Amino acid sequence: MKYFLILLLGTFISNAQITTEQLNLMPWPQNIKLSEGTFALSKNFKVNITGNPNSRIFIGATNFVRRLDGRTGLFLEQSFLTKVNESPEAELQINCVRNGKIEINEDESYQLTITSNKIIINASNDLGALHGLETLLQLLQNNNTSFYFPVVEISDSPRFTWRGLMIDAARHFQPVDVIKRNLDAMASMKMNVFHWHLADDQGWRIQLKNHPKLTELASDGCFYTQEEIKNIVKYADERGILVIPEIDVPGHASALLTAYPEIGSKVGEGKITYEVQRNSGIFNATLDPTNPKTYEILSSIFDEVCPLFPGSYFHIGGDENNGKEWNANPTIQQFKKDNNLVNNHDLQTYFNMKLIPMLKKHNKKLMGWEEIMTENMSKDAIIHAWRGTNEGQEAGGALIKAAKSGYNTVLSNGYYIDLMLGLESHYMNDPLPKKIILSPEEKARVLGGEAAMWSELVTPLNIDSRIWPRTAAIAERLWSSAEVNDMNSLRKRLKTISFRLEELGITHIRNKEVILRNISNNQDTRALNDFSNLCEPLKNYKRNGGGKKYRMHSPLTLFADACNADASEALDFNVAVNAYLADKSKENKVVVTDFFKKWITLNSDLIALSANAPLVQPLLPLSKSLSDVSEQLLFLMDKKQKVNQALLEDLLEKCNTRSPADVELAVCGSLKKLL
Repeated sequence: MKYFLILLLGTFISNAQITTEQLNLMPWPQNIKLSEGTFALSKNFKVNITGNPNSRIFIGATNFVRRLDGRTGLFLEQSFLTKVNESPEAELQINCVRNGKIEINEDESYQLTITSNKIIINASNDLGALHGLETLLQLLQNNNTSFYFPVVEISDSPRFTWRGLMIDAARHFQPVDVIKRNLDAMASMKMNVFHWHLADDQGWRIQLKNHPKLTELASDGCFYTQEEIKNIVKYADERGILVIPEIDVPGHASALLTAYPEIGSKVGEGKITYEVQRNSGIFNATLDPTNPKTYEILSSIFDEVCPLFPGSYFHIGGDENNGKEWNANPTIQQFKKDNNLVNNHDLQTYFNMKLIPMLKKHNKKLMGWEEIMTENMSKDAIIHAWRGTNEGQEAGGALIKAAKSGYNTVLSNGYYIDLMLGLESHYMNDPLPKKIILSPEEKARVLGGEAAMWSELVTPLNIDSRIWPRTAAIAERLWSSAEVNDMNSLRKRLKTISFRLEELGITHIRNKEVILRNISNNQDTRALNDFSNLCEPLKNYKRNGGGKKYRMHSPLTLFADACNADASEALDFNVAVNAYLADKSKENKVVVTDFFKKWITLNSDLIALSANAPLVQPLLPLSKSLSDVSEQLLFLMDKKQKVNQALLEDLLEKCNTRSPADVELAVCGSLKKLL
């Protein structure tokens, strides 16, 4: 009887009225209204589709059923959805008025209504319906015996039309399965643009049958066949995602010029050659804008690449042309004089303008990084703003300038996830900051934003941990109201979202253990894991030393590759320190000192582990510094003995010194507070 009452109480509590604070929705919807009651799931649950949608809704709805079944283990009876109105009696009714088009400014809105016995998703097209299905999955709740949805009404639509992710497959090639699992994750976060960086100094990654030299000489055998490209574009289309290719010109062209050195700008005696680069950085290799053959080859390349991508945009890069080859080439300098081109910016604009008709022939609009924005550049171009304080520029300044100058524009400055900056820096970065005054017409030109995953320091093993879960926060910034900006809410919801991304094949959690096992020499990884939750990789490209430390074939299986941008225990420690400084109660003191005791033991564990694991050795100086500081702070807080303030500050400085492991202790700021 006692057991029955406990069980009954547990069920009652689990079915108590859900509040919005308990929901783990991301991106957060525009309008949500919870009511009392629940919709109980059973194995008889089915989905029905009406209207005139694109066939992608059948794939999306089938995937929804499978994912729901995987979470609940109900053995749902519905198998595959293949046609309209095949289960009129179904409890979930999806109503799509028309076929959605994979393009910018398409209607992506949806309305989701859940009652105690019916669920309805209404959308003008299948794209909105797919978003509604993702929200419905996130609403799933459970008690100790069953699964259910809360009774709710949601009306939702995106704030920005361009919500993208760029993956660089040139520096480190990313196989098809990496791209597909990230497309699935993007769709789950309602992102709709995949920007695919396919060519750079370090490799050419797309098969061209009319230009076989490109992959023979400049890919190291790692490239996408045209069939693979078509398959990925189709896969993205089925998930409501537009694919935009990027072939970077006129700079970042070492790979292209390895195959076609005759269109390069380099001068010298004898035969001019180029080679694929093995380091990252900015290189001199630049196409010759004065050579007619340059445009013949590019036109031929575009003629073969463009039909593989049915979308309306083509990214030509256009960034970081250092101009050294142009400046040293007398023919190019004379061409500038003859054509009244004052500087290299004018010359690059001349080059860019020659590309526009090549792309227009294939119904493509030219898009490029912000350097393409010059006085004479066509207003039809889309300006991709990327530079900020790291590059000596005003953060997001190019975006505002572009909008005011009549260009459509997309923001990536502040969304460079490869910089390994913390979650808050991305989440609080708005494409339309309140301090900026724009007219309604200018605001409309700000299409949205794009997370940028440059791949100098990522392989298929660790790339997911650099993209997710932080990109989910960027997705929310681009979808949800600007007023949705509470960091505590974000962190709470992201814990569940991060776990759910694994359902889609994302490896950001599981592959950490793979890396730690490698470092530990297949010994117990608990100490390494604990230390990784205190450390973050060096930020803002410091790890790579200006592109000189790591080459394209260097190992990315080290401790820094296992650490993430937001060290979880460091966040917990900061909360504990703030609580203690606000109220130095015995309870708050114990919480803080328990961290110190744990870190002292952790150092001993790492020393023991290192006896048969050489890759642990680089961690020991940092671990010892943390242990020494912890001992001193224990003395200070327990007042057992007088602490040498100078010694403590010196130890703290050691904690803040660059580690040979290429990580930094994320607790240093909180430790300093205690002084």
